[in-house]
Amino acid sequence: MSTQAHPVEAEPFTHRQILTILTGLMLGMFLAALDQTIVSTSIRTIADQLHGLDNQAWVTTAYLITSTIATPLYGKLGDIYGRKKLFLFAITVFIIGSLACSFADTMYRLAIFRAIQGVGAGGLFSLALAIIGDIVSPRERAKYQGYFLAVFGTSSVLGPVIGGFFAGADSILGITGWRWVFLVNVPIGLAAFFVVVRTLHLRHQRQDHRIDWWGAAALVLGLVPLLTVAEQGRTWGWSSTTAIACYVVGVIGVLLFVLAEWRMQEEALFPLRLFKNKAVGVTLLGSIVIGMAMFGGMMTLPLYMQIVHGASPMKAGFMMLPMVGGMMTASIVTGQIISRTGHIRIFPIIGSGLLVIGLLLLSTITADTALWQVMLMMFLVGIALGNCMQPLTLIVQNAVSPREIGVATSGATFSRQMGGTLGVAVFLSLLFNSVGDHIKTALTKAAATPAFQSALSSALQDPATRKDRQAYALLQGIADPVHHGAGLAEINKDSSVLNRLPDVIAHPFQQGFADSMAAVFWIAGLIAIAGVIVLSMMPKIDLPERH
Repeated sequence: MSTQAHPVEAEPFTHRQILTILTGLMLGMFLAALDQTIVSTSIRTIADQLHGLDNQAWVTTAYLITSTIATPLYGKLGDIYGRKKLFLFAITVFIIGSLACSFADTMYRLAIFRAIQGVGAGGLFSLALAIIGDIVSPRERAKYQGYFLAVFGTSSVLGPVIGGFFAGADSILGITGWRWVFLVNVPIGLAAFFVVVRTLHLRHQRQDHRIDWWGAAALVLGLVPLLTVAEQGRTWGWSSTTAIACYVVGVIGVLLFVLAEWRMQEEALFPLRLFKNKAVGVTLLGSIVIGMAMFGGMMTLPLYMQIVHGASPMKAGFMMLPMVGGMMTASIVTGQIISRTGHIRIFPIIGSGLLVIGLLLLSTITADTALWQVMLMMFLVGIALGNCMQPLTLIVQNAVSPREIGVATSGATFSRQMGGTLGVAVFLSLLFNSVGDHIKTALTKAAATPAFQSALSSALQDPATRKDRQAYALLQGIADPVHHGAGLAEINKDSSVLNRLPDVIAHPFQQGFADSMAAVFWIAGLIAIAGVIVLSMMPKIDLPERH
């Protein structure tokens, strides 16, 4: 059965008008995309300086939770009040959150301020994609969304360079280097705000609708405790009283959300009737699964480059470019094919299959795996994601009426972010929960070798090492057979100590991290298999040439 698009009730825009509108949209999206790449490559340095590497999941998860919850609200409010006002609001909130992040003095405060940033970020992506859905025909969307991919590509190149520069600087203009990671968003955000005001001119007819605040509140009640227990379950215990309380509250919140959506009917954040459309249902479910595998795996790679291979934040960012290159290459090629043929169903199926292969290959990495091999695996993952992200958005936009493009687009973005939030919380929890045992195993094996004992003895007698209190305490813990791995707690707070140890001694710690990361990729690969199964249920889709 073929899913057909509905005609858009608006005068067509010229190519020049579309490009003018795109200028404002791309600058807004650049703001959020640049922030992601800057933070992901500098988070280890930030966490080390704020003494909370094992708490970095809170920083990432807080941002994803608020952006995930805000996304459907932006979609609905944009349909009601107009997307330009909401887009400007999102930029403003993002700027405020960025400024607040630059003042953080603990990882927990940084998490709170990142949550504010997330409220703004939730609108930057979904509103931009929805606006393109408003003004461009289904087939042409694939071509114009290629401009957005250029934004992601540019930010992926500039982000690591800028983030690495800031994270590696002790001080810039009297301000700690890493704080500029967030301060740089302020001038970019102000520029984006004024460009959008001048260039983004959309026709919008206000419609009086009720806003589904009860649904939004129920969504918060359901998501926050479930995502919190996903992050903290390893500390509390998965069957502890606190964890069980989170399970109960979360399930109640989800049930209340479904009830609220049923009562609100057409005014709901997610009208339940949309799920009767097979294309929409498969896309949303597939986006959750792919998002979980994608974000969970991607957040681990910069850590692997920095902790296991000792790369600087800037160098680690450049090491991510093969994945970015694969993503852009696949997106451009698929966009052109979709634009010319209208055939789209096969691409997310191929993409999810390649994602399985890429993640399972990454699950074989060790501390000694050659970087060129890792980069080839990353390139394959990038090809996979390029075949999934854009087509899934196009499918869901095509499956609904024009007046529901905002809700549908935000639904697809919400699903992907929801999966990503779960992936980050669960996978980083798994990583730091298992790394201790893996390090102890690797240490015990290495400690039996003469080379390790010789290096340890020399390091303990080295005056320079004795002056490094953290490194010396770690070495003393290793020297005591009863307390192998005694410095793990300190490494979880500040992993930079590994860069100050002799290679022979640092290697077991690096191997322990690599083993835990490999386990994350293995589980992400298994989840991606579920994505293949879900997306194979997609009905036949053909995009019409006109609205």
